[in-house]
Amino acid sequence: MSEPGKVLYIIVCAAGPAAHVGRLVTLAQDDGWTVQLIATPPALGFIDTAALEKQTGRPVRSEYRKPHEPKSPRADAIIVAPATYNTINKFAQGIADTYALGVLSEAPGLGIPVAILPFVNSALAGRTAFRRAVETLRAEGVRILFGPGQFEPHPPGSGGDRFDTYPWGLALASLN
Repeated sequence: MSEPGKVLYIIVCAAGPAAHVGRLVTLAQDDGWTVQLIATPPALGFIDTAALEKQTGRPVRSEYRKPHEPKSPRADAIIVAPATYNTINKFAQGIADTYALGVLSEAPGLGIPVAILPFVNSALAGRTAFRRAVETLRAEGVRILFGPGQFEPHPPGSGGDRFDTYPWGLALASLN
């Protein structure tokens, strides 16, 4: 169980399970977390922003705030789910070309725990670039929930069959 008042950033990427990220929000809130949702720009087309803002009581962030806008509370932990091939590779390379990646890029240096729950197919997961990204992030202390007993890639073209069984709770459990 998290400590009362702990802030969890959930970074959602543009993958099929993103439409159900509210399930992770509910699990986190039931565990005592205050949730700040951050969406990659492409993920905005996958999620119901208004419903998620109502659920969290906070705006869904996808861009850097303007100087007159209030800051989000500092994260005590971050979950990236569903995490795409693109986001995982960019994070490992230190690319911060979106607000979500900027937040992620800074987290290891700030000592903020990060858990990544991928959603990739076996063709992408087998690429050398992806395997190196996973190794690089794990070496920095990032929890990548990838492999036997965690997230296992699906065959290309079959991701839609995995939306209902996507293991949202695994990401939250990895923080405890």
